[in-house]
Amino acid sequence: MTTDAGGIVGEFLSLKESTDADVLAMQCGDFYEFFADDAELVADELDLKVSQKSSHGSSYPMAGVPLTELTPYLTALVERGYRVAVAEQYETDDGHARRIERVVSPGTVVDPDGAAARWLAAVEYDDGSDEPWGVAFAEVTTGRFHAAAVADLDDVRAELHRFAPVELLPGPGVRDDDARLADLRESTDARLTLHEAEAFAPGRARHRLGDHFGDQALAAVGLDADPAVAAAGAVLHYVDETGAGVLASMTRLGGLDPGGRVALDATTQRNLELVETMQGERDGTLLSTLDHTETAAGTRLLREWLTRPRRDREELERRGAAVEAFASAALARDRLLDTLDGTADLERLAARATSGSAGPRDLAAVRSALGRLPELAAAIDGTELADSPVPDVLARPDQDAARALHDELADAIAAEPPGSVVGDGGVIARGYDEELDELVEEYEEAVEWLDTLAEREKRSHGLTHVSVDRNKTDGYYIQVGKSVAGQAPEHYREIKTLKNSKRFVTEELEERERTVLRMEERREELERRILDEVRERVASESEVLQDVGRALAELDTLASLGHHAATNDWVRPEFTDGDELVVEAGRHPVVERTTDFVPNDLRMDRERGFLIVTGPNMSGKSTYMRQCALISLLAQAGSFVPADAATLPLVDGVYTRVGALDELAQGRSTFMVEMQELSNILHSATEDSLVILDEVGRGTATYDGISIAWAATEYLHNEVRAKTLFATHYHELTALADHLPRVANVHVAAEERDGDVTFLRRVREGPTDRSYGVHVADLAGVPGPVVARADAVLDRLREEKAIEAKGAGGGDDGTKQAVFDLAAGEFVAGGGNGESDDAAAGIDTAPNGAGDGTAAATEGSLAGAAAGDGAGGQDDPEVAAVLEALRETDVNETPPVELMAKVQEWQTRLENGE
Repeated sequence: MTTDAGGIVGEFLSLKESTDADVLAMQCGDFYEFFADDAELVADELDLKVSQKSSHGSSYPMAGVPLTELTPYLTALVERGYRVAVAEQYETDDGHARRIERVVSPGTVVDPDGAAARWLAAVEYDDGSDEPWGVAFAEVTTGRFHAAAVADLDDVRAELHRFAPVELLPGPGVRDDDARLADLRESTDARLTLHEAEAFAPGRARHRLGDHFGDQALAAVGLDADPAVAAAGAVLHYVDETGAGVLASMTRLGGLDPGGRVALDATTQRNLELVETMQGERDGTLLSTLDHTETAAGTRLLREWLTRPRRDREELERRGAAVEAFASAALARDRLLDTLDGTADLERLAARATSGSAGPRDLAAVRSALGRLPELAAAIDGTELADSPVPDVLARPDQDAARALHDELADAIAAEPPGSVVGDGGVIARGYDEELDELVEEYEEAVEWLDTLAEREKRSHGLTHVSVDRNKTDGYYIQVGKSVAGQAPEHYREIKTLKNSKRFVTEELEERERTVLRMEERREELERRILDEVRERVASESEVLQDVGRALAELDTLASLGHHAATNDWVRPEFTDGDELVVEAGRHPVVERTTDFVPNDLRMDRERGFLIVTGPNMSGKSTYMRQCALISLLAQAGSFVPADAATLPLVDGVYTRVGALDELAQGRSTFMVEMQELSNILHSATEDSLVILDEVGRGTATYDGISIAWAATEYLHNEVRAKTLFATHYHELTALADHLPRVANVHVAAEERDGDVTFLRRVREGPTDRSYGVHVADLAGVPGPVVARADAVLDRLREEKAIEAKGAGGGDDGTKQAVFDLAAGEFVAGGGNGESDDAAAGIDTAPNGAGDGTAAATEGSLAGAAAGDGAGGQDDPEVAAVLEALRETDVNETPPVELMAKVQEWQTRLENGE
């Protein structure tokens, strides 16, 4: 508590030590100052100038920002992930002192830049609970609050990906276990803040939630499990402790509605690029493609709908009807969007009002937004929109309360108030407060006297070059040009000499100045009091503002979807109670915007629920499957879909496995990630789910990969029974269509003429015969010798001939040193020049198509089993019968599954014969 420079630095360092914030901004008069390491930090982050402040023989770096300009600097620091404590100055008998009034963190900044939501999250774990994980999410700028118990870490990851919090509070049950804390760190980019453990105590948290939301709120949203209660209570406590002042805007406790939404795990959201591309960008996402909204709140709601699709058919039909009306009523839609253009974000303004940070222009923005309600009603009345669900959206908020608040703000706040300055006038409208009106009238008379003083002095005293002005140093003064300053009357008292003029005051001018200063001080006091009262009135109606804000956001979102549907020839999907999923001429909603897209049909039902998708690389298999997932997701977000027609079931989840990057830093290879994603699908999907598998088993040895893909196909088909599209280059899997009743083959067609391959992008029935991988390598610019050699190797493979390993022995003449035995799966000794010695390699070279090598190897192994170990050889009638059956088997006409069954039967017969 001091005013000297050394004491100020000491006070700063003492306050900084008392807080766990990263940075301290301390008010010193008209500035917020940063000292020592904090000054260096903010100078680097915000490009501020650093000076030096001496303190008790030491010198400290110092940086500062004006009192009225803290918010943008504060926001910039917070958005870089820092927690900033703010110490305000107050008067004492001994001078000035400071105390920390608030701590602003990434999740508690009330005035963020941009439209994106800034969620604060908490996660707690308790293995003694049936649902051991609890999650809570609060958006302090809008007052949104959600909490729920979830079953496992995958569900936690999905919610973290969906909400994308900027700050996360791990509870003691999480941070006391290194593995759980590490998992949480991997699951989010949010800043992890270690809030006090007591805030997560379930008893305290339950009491805090009951006090804030009402005793019945927890039961209403099914928030019973201790971890979920602890997480929600900790969020409330943290917001309160940081001094954000926005608790009053959090009026509703919502759940995550797990039974009413479509499950979208973090992997699926990433793979489908809903709100962020694989490269972490917004452009090229489904959200950026559909976003034609006019308001920040509309963009946020559209994002919510896309990441949290619904299973409520009634709600989806309501949204679909509204989108249909907007799509067909172009003029009404454009008028409504024009009316919404520039509308303020009422949810955020409500939070600012409750925190006490809403300024005059914020209140004017509230008034303007509420004033749009009758304009929007007029844009709807008498149009096609009037017979749709659109008017119901607008009628949802309390219209009387909204109108009353608008009218009060119209009466109270000036038409164009200043930004935040109170005291310069122009904040409160004339006619609202009688005392202020009288004071302003007197003040204006006094100012008019001062404004006309120069002309009167010129006339009275014959002076030229006379002006009257005011500054902080001299107050009001009369300035006379130096050439005529000698003619100044005797009652002028000189106060300053300048290069070309002199300044004077008079007793009357000084008296008028004192009067004006008293009136300005009184006016500022009255305006501040009235503004606080109006702001409190707005804060008391925060729930009304939130309702109106959400209604405007929904209109904006529905109109945006209608606009996109109309301009891109999208159709309204039909929902079926059965298993039928039929899409006619379906398209990918993002890709169709950037290329000449080839539409394709899709048909799935109870008898045809598993499609194996084959075809060349780069032919469009992945796009085809993704568009199916996106069409389903769009429909259950309430949107139209990119197709000529679509009949869809309501799915309970969309799961994807679409390739992976190595995560070596976390000790997880591509194949490990692939298997973990597959595991999640096999555990989570149900018969009402939609599963997209883009390659399974490609990250390991061929036989291992085929085995895993084969077993996963059988499990999904037999046990899970989810609708599944499975793209694979394992052509062996296509044989499953002959043995599993719900499996069907489709392929993306290609056409080869004179060595040139054309990808037709058409999906046709049946399996493909080739993958054209060597052709793709050529397209990718792989060196010509490599492509030519690959072609030669491929030809040998197709003919079941040995493949020579060129240069394996280091010879300079290209002499063959070894050949690869296809039957044995290994290199064997070879020799000589020219063509390979197929007999020496033990390879059956008869070009009878895929499977002949297997037949030859099988016959050899069976014959060996019959002839070896004195088992009787071919003199044994059973052995002879098996060999005869083998010779009569046409492997070209026998599906692989049936062939393997025959082999197993023959082996059993031989073993029994022994």
